[in-house]
Amino acid sequence: MGADYYKILGVDRNASSDDLKKAYEKMAAKWNPDKYPDNKKEAEAKLNRVCEAYEVLSDPQKRAMFDTYGMPQGSPRSADDIFSEYFDFTIPHGGGGRRGSSSSFSNEAFGEDDVFHSFNRVFVVGGPKKAPPIENRLPCTLEELYKGTTKKIKIYRKIVDINGNTIKVEEILTINVKPGWKKGTRITFEEKGNVQQNVKPADVVFIVDEKPHSVFTRDGNDLIVTRTITLGEALKGYTVRLTTLDGRILNIPIDNVIHPNYEMTVPTEGMPIQNEPSKRGKLTIKFNIKFPTSLTAEQKAGIKF
Repeated sequence: MGADYYKILGVDRNASSDDLKKAYEKMAAKWNPDKYPDNKKEAEAKLNRVCEAYEVLSDPQKRAMFDTYGMPQGSPRSADDIFSEYFDFTIPHGGGGRRGSSSSFSNEAFGEDDVFHSFNRVFVVGGPKKAPPIENRLPCTLEELYKGTTKKIKIYRKIVDINGNTIKVEEILTINVKPGWKKGTRITFEEKGNVQQNVKPADVVFIVDEKPHSVFTRDGNDLIVTRTITLGEALKGYTVRLTTLDGRILNIPIDNVIHPNYEMTVPTEGMPIQNEPSKRGKLTIKFNIKFPTSLTAEQKAGIKF
């Protein structure tokens, strides 16, 4: 029957990361082998178990696998094996240095009453390499970037457990797209890549990409729309009728003569401003005037200014 890591640390199965850390500090201090000069081997064995339990339960992926499958089969690893797998270090010992062994728990490396602080102090020299980030496009419509939306992305991860077995895990990632997000916005899910030994899982990164829109073009926080009108509409007046990205109808009358470079600006009808969603950019309306290719004599005679 495999050992219960929760029982070894003296915590329940709902323990938080802070609970685990406090329990680890307490148990590591309790089983410091130097406190048991007449029974060091037993103390070292118990300390090894404490370190192994904390190494598994403090890692969300390993904890999930332990909760599902229990303790891995085979001989338990020593604390030094665990540390040597996750850290690159040299423990000072008698004026020299060597890679961790059971003697690494002597008071030369750890203060008797501050074991966890000593762990941090000694083992921060190095660490496992992290796999490069995995980047994916996150296509979004202009409507989604205007109003905001929630996207659920299914990913598959390969996880190598501490027995060396590979399992495939399906996971749903939730992305809350905020109003005003722009192309290039990055959303990072830390360490959601494949899990393998001696390598920290890669971050999974989604990068917002804007889909082309049939009516509007985005320029930063502003929106641009181009309307094609006849020469008569340009001269006599024109009302722009638009459906906004959130479904409202705008009727914008223009009484001025619309020349080829004419632009109409409508404040606060652009995109929401990121981090200030109550504010919006402007809407710019441009015009493409359709000139006739020819005029009849009667039409020419009717032109008056």
